[in-house]
This record gives sequence, structure tokens and C-alpha cells, in this order.
Amino acid sequence: MPPSIALRMNHALPAEHRERLLRVGREAAFPQGSRLFEEGGHANRFWIIRSGTAALDIHVPGRRPPVVETLVVGDLLGWSWLYEPFVWQLGAEAVTPLHAYEFDAVAVRLMCLDDPEFGRVVEHWVGRVLAHRLNAARARLVDLYGVHETKDER
Repeated sequence: MPPSIALRMNHALPAEHRERLLRVGREAAFPQGSRLFEEGGHANRFWIIRSGTAALDIHVPGRRPPVVETLVVGDLLGWSWLYEPFVWQLGAEAVTPLHAYEFDAVAVRLMCLDDPEFGRVVEHWVGRVLAHRLNAARARLVDLYGVHETKDER
């Protein structure tokens, strides 16, 4: 199973924790081209994609923000809500019309504090997503801006 599939909510969270989390979510919809959040903004919510796709991008001064990863059904959209200072580390845009479950970050953080096992599972999941996203961002930036050797230069 590819790492991105293993990180989707249905694979990453046990059923009881997944159901508990979904009980506090609300349905949200975003038209194609909507900005869900901007890098540097306050991270006060997150989403699980139900349908559509979203692109994560990173600010590069003087350039259009490159897409570092495209998210699909079941993916966690946003991880900065769990870690202080609760500031978005990437930006996100709806590539297609997007439907998602939206979660209030404060409410979920309180649930994590109230139930240590639930908190451990959620924090482990989000931490794995974070590690994956940082690797994806690094790989994309190296691909875009790294030094590439040609056969003639060797």
C-alpha cells in the first residue's frame, strides 16, 4: 500500500476513533479555485476530503507557489492546527469542486486532551502525515530548483 493511502483516515485511524472524530465534523463545500488557507495564516480548522481534489502549495518569493502535493478522497487537509503556534505551513486550493468534513481545531485538541488514547492515535496520525508532507515538499523543491547534472557535465 503506497504511503499516501496508508495515511488516509480510513486506514490510519481505528474505527472507534474515526467515528468519534466524524461525529464532531460538519460538511463543507468549496468551489474550484477556492483558497482554503494561506501559508502563515491562523490554523483553526482542518478537513478530511470526501470528494474532489486539493493542491498544497508553498510560498517561493518571486514565483508562483509550486504545488507540493495533490490530495484526494480520504486525505487529511491541514496539519498545522495540531502544533503550536497553529500557523499554516503551506497553502491549499481546491483544484476541483471539493466536499469535505470540516473540523474545529480547538474542539478536536480538547478531545485529544480529554481522552489520552484518542489523542495519542490522532497525534500519531497527524505526525505521520506531517512527515510525509515535508518529504513531498522537499522532493518537489529539489525537483524544481535543484541543480541538475547533464551527461555532458559528468
